[in-house]
Amino acid sequence: MGPLKDAPKLNNIKVPVVLFMHGSSGLGLKAIAEWQQWLASMGIASIAPNSFALKDRMTYSSPIDKETYEKLHAFRSTEIEITLKALQQMPWADGNKIVLAGTSEGAVPVARYTGKEFAGRIMFAWSCEDNYFVTAHKTAIPDDQPTLNIISSTDPYFSPSNTWVGNAQAIGHCGAALKSNKKASVVLIPGAPHTVLTFSQAKGPVQSFLTDLFKL
Repeated sequence: MGPLKDAPKLNNIKVPVVLFMHGSSGLGLKAIAEWQQWLASMGIASIAPNSFALKDRMTYSSPIDKETYEKLHAFRSTEIEITLKALQQMPWADGNKIVLAGTSEGAVPVARYTGKEFAGRIMFAWSCEDNYFVTAHKTAIPDDQPTLNIISSTDPYFSPSNTWVGNAQAIGHCGAALKSNKKASVVLIPGAPHTVLTFSQAKGPVQSFLTDLFKL
């Protein structure tokens, strides 16, 4: 893991890539580096735009008003477009094997992205539901796109265990939003914390998902 400018030369070899959107803690979260290194051990490259590289980037402590959250979600969505365009110029990136993934705040734009450039999507720690974090979940994943949702059954922000989740009917995962997608899977990890990236219960499903999708 390191700056894109230091990426190794691959001598015309193209590899599958995961475009990863970090959560509100940024790339400083230790679990993200560990997860990217784990992907690399499988022969999968990953790229994670640093949202906090922007001067005066907004930070917050939930809950805040929905309008402010939505401004942030709109900003984060632009990172996907910018990073995808950059990836398409990288000689080592297999353009037919790019997965869009994100966690928490970063998973919202993953769920909402309307383009079809990605081979699949992975959303950690996001429930794809109307709640305090959004004006509406606006999940836009095509029904034929392979999708994986992994979240704690007691997620402190998006499960019913949060007293201010803002939705009395919340179930705490993307099952309802993905009900018509026969290529979608939802994994609930009992009693896990908000960050589930590096949990063994999450790694197994992610490895199977990517291995099948990328035909590794």
